[in-house]
Amino acid sequence: MSETLGYIHSVETFGLVDGPGVRYIIFLQGCAMRCQYCHNPETWAFTKDTASTPQEAFTAAYRYRNYWRGNGGLTISGGEPLLQLDFVSEVFRLARAKKVQTALDTSAQPFAPDNAEWMARFDRLLENTDLVILDLKEIDDEKHKKLTGHSNKNILAMAQYVAARGVDLWVRHVLVPGLTDDADGLRQLDAFIKTLPTVRRVEILPYHTLGLFKWQNLGIPYPLDGVRVPTAEEVETAEQLLHVRDYPDAPKGSTAK
Repeated sequence: MSETLGYIHSVETFGLVDGPGVRYIIFLQGCAMRCQYCHNPETWAFTKDTASTPQEAFTAAYRYRNYWRGNGGLTISGGEPLLQLDFVSEVFRLARAKKVQTALDTSAQPFAPDNAEWMARFDRLLENTDLVILDLKEIDDEKHKKLTGHSNKNILAMAQYVAARGVDLWVRHVLVPGLTDDADGLRQLDAFIKTLPTVRRVEILPYHTLGLFKWQNLGIPYPLDGVRVPTAEEVETAEQLLHVRDYPDAPKGSTAK
């Protein structure tokens, strides 16, 4: 049987926001979502011109282990890493063998709770995953469909499943004025998050337009043209509604030695 290959868009060797501590971040290619505020639309297409074996990917990351002292480690993001589930699972298995803290940064759209074979593969991934960083983009399903092109029902189901398995969660929500910032929706999101016993951190990510040039370069019409960034006061209000400060604990996991 041939080895599983991963298709990598890019890497970041000294990431500081996608997980605890200093991170080596692998961004994978491919995503089925079409979020209106996406700042990496170039990762949508599942191109296969940057193939890597799991061992090659982990070896490249492990060279930076001296910077991971404390709680740093390896994060795999995207795109959508669950579209390359088996590759991520094997990279994390190699990382766990070296006591490297692992974080999966996902929007959960591929989660398939009714597919026993997929779930068995997902379970193998969770066995070597210390932290799941989950983007919860919108709690209302119809609004979520308009925002991303997909339902959120399986995404919320994945949040519940990961928490039930005892895996630490960070929850992120992008705050877009007039789109994902309504108080009732944030209260509903807060109520849902409170049902997840392993949530260690909740983060508000203010909408920005730094990726606008990528849409322009790709010739894709930008659906949020003219939408402003949120004010500091709006971000603070959202943080209060989501009780961000109720989740001060950093995730516990393996540490590279």
